[in-house]
Amino acid sequence: MYKIAVEVKNKTGLHARPAALFVQTASKFKSEIFIEKEGKKVNAKSIMGVMSLAVSQGTKIEISASGEDEKEAVEALVALIDSKFGEE
Repeated sequence: MYKIAVEVKNKTGLHARPAALFVQTASKFKSEIFIEKEGKKVNAKSIMGVMSLAVSQGTKIEISASGEDEKEAVEALVALIDSKFGEE
């Protein structure tokens, strides 16, 4: 298991396009990947799960993965969040 906590910085949070990009990126990896906000944990490869968290700007989330490419998966998703999904 590999995990990192990160703050979502883009204006729209994980809604619509950013959520789709997040799920697309997560789906490229073989590991099981989860995103957690305030104790609620969802599958990072599920668009409905990710959107159900209603992650807004400034929210802290934890991304965790378990599997053969867990470190690469988490680091790729953190990099995507840190890039503000290319919005700004």
